[in-house]
Amino acid sequence: MSSFRLKLPTPELERSIKVKEKLESSLLLKKLLLGLVLFGTSMFISNGVITPAMSVLSAVSGLKVGIPNASHDIVVMISVALLVILYGVQRFATSKMGFAIGPSLLIWFCCLGGIGIYNLSKYGPAAFKAFNPLYIIYYFGRNPFQAWLSLGGCLLCATGSEAIFANLCYFPVRYVQSMFMLLVLPCLVLAYLGQAAFLIANQNSSEQIFFSSIPNGVFWPVFLIANLAALIASRTMTTAIFQCIKQSIALGCFPRLKIIHTSRKFMSKIYIPVVNWFLLVSCLGFILLFRSIYDVGNAYAIAELGVMIMATVYVAIIMLLIWETNIVKVMLFVIMFLSLELVFFSSALSSVGDGGWALLIFASVLLMIMFIWNYGSKLKYDSEVKQKLSKNLMRKLGPNLGTIRAPGLGLVYSEIVKGVPAIFGHFLTSLPAIHSIIVFVCIRNVPVPVVPQSERFLFQRVCSRGYHMFRCIARYGYKDKKQEHHGIFERLLIEGLEKYIQREAVELSLQSEDDIDSDEEPPTPVRTIMAPNGSLYSLEVPLLVDLIPSADVIPEVSCSTPRHDPVIDYQQNLELELAFIRQAKHSGAVYLIDNPIVKARKDSWFFKKLIINYFFAFLRNNCRRAIMSMSIPHSNRMQVRLTSYV
Repeated sequence: MSSFRLKLPTPELERSIKVKEKLESSLLLKKLLLGLVLFGTSMFISNGVITPAMSVLSAVSGLKVGIPNASHDIVVMISVALLVILYGVQRFATSKMGFAIGPSLLIWFCCLGGIGIYNLSKYGPAAFKAFNPLYIIYYFGRNPFQAWLSLGGCLLCATGSEAIFANLCYFPVRYVQSMFMLLVLPCLVLAYLGQAAFLIANQNSSEQIFFSSIPNGVFWPVFLIANLAALIASRTMTTAIFQCIKQSIALGCFPRLKIIHTSRKFMSKIYIPVVNWFLLVSCLGFILLFRSIYDVGNAYAIAELGVMIMATVYVAIIMLLIWETNIVKVMLFVIMFLSLELVFFSSALSSVGDGGWALLIFASVLLMIMFIWNYGSKLKYDSEVKQKLSKNLMRKLGPNLGTIRAPGLGLVYSEIVKGVPAIFGHFLTSLPAIHSIIVFVCIRNVPVPVVPQSERFLFQRVCSRGYHMFRCIARYGYKDKKQEHHGIFERLLIEGLEKYIQREAVELSLQSEDDIDSDEEPPTPVRTIMAPNGSLYSLEVPLLVDLIPSADVIPEVSCSTPRHDPVIDYQQNLELELAFIRQAKHSGAVYLIDNPIVKARKDSWFFKKLIINYFFAFLRNNCRRAIMSMSIPHSNRMQVRLTSYV
């Protein structure tokens, strides 16, 4: 609220609102935007895989200059060993390593600038003619096709440095921009000018230009610093991929994985074990498959240009919707950058047969995984929302829910935030008794380190007081321990429930209202459901309608509201309900877990059956579930699978 600013009506604001309304109302545009986002994410992850392979392999290749007899197999073996060590210690690379990374990068860029100045002073300033744009015109005029092919290689001169800035989201933007303009850019320009001067004087040298231009006296120190910088760039790129995948998981675009946070101060410092080893295997696969820095460079150019093109598209959308930039500036930005990037991209695609094909296949597999997960998750959630039970149906069942309310606490886990999940109806039709207190639990992760215990649970009452049914949203920060003992979780949940009931009684006494019905929803047409054995049941008829329970099975405090409930005496009702909760706590808790299965209908088209029944089922069976991350004993767990056809 402190940063809220009132926006005055402007043509840009009206255009932004119209574009948003068009995106929200058009299903085709929403799918197109989702496809662009998934494609850009897959290209970014692919770039994060090829960057360590390219950086480490090119840095280690300098060994051929220092030791002329060194074979290429030795270079490959050393590169593989460095990558294994890098990803092996990735989980231990905490914020303390920042004290070593900063000075190392400073020394590296100073070495680049110093070597460039040395070469310019030794071989002459003729390389400064490269700033004249007429030379590129002459070059294209003499041989247009060869010049077009060389654009993909020229692009590599402008890439690589962004990997060092890949995971600096916790630094101010101005600091990053200032360091790039004052340190990184001048050192890189001096380094390339020095290499150009070296090439002018040594036109027979066409391989390992950078390492060949290093003075003999400082070759080995620079070689070690170059390898250290390559490892640092690889590490920051890998950490950025962790952050990208974490956000994709939160948005439902990537299968859920185990995420380990390595810092309480910086939210972006995370470690994903499965992704870490997957990246290692992929990097080693690229190196061992091509074994040539030129083929790896071709794949690297395609990945870089794919990320650049998608970034340009995203920035254009942000300029329209968020920044509310003038439409003329947006068009100039898109035309200038996108046309230039497409020209370079067309040149890079000419090398698809020389290494680029592997990266395109890798990105396509990632895109397919994200699309299948997003598509299947959306269908699963929509089916759960459509099948949830209506509040009117729960009222018709009465406080006893058409069965016997046995003493105890029933915790029903589900992913839907509102409404009564359909799986609860199957419990009613399959079990002869249901617990005296029912709590629908939904676990949600919030982007803060720790959620205070006083703010852990959010409660709502489902139906009237006599039903003893509540909704609980359990919120966890990314540093909170979820694998807590079930006894501790039950105690904290019951304490939060008691505090909620006490606050409710105070509010009722002030507002003078009878009941709270805080979860109102439009009625749904669900009247009959299918039990796990295939039988159809009507929830409007009690399951044990002919059974008259004896007096000894009725709890001391009735679970239903008395016929003549003195609703005015809020203190007496509060004491009765608290005593009822304590009795349920003493009887123990059972965790009723919803584990729905989604299958395509028989009349669905072939590709939908293939995606839902096989690919999505495989991903879902092999990923983590938010509920299972809790430490729930098997003796207190009841898991039911409900098959939904979409």
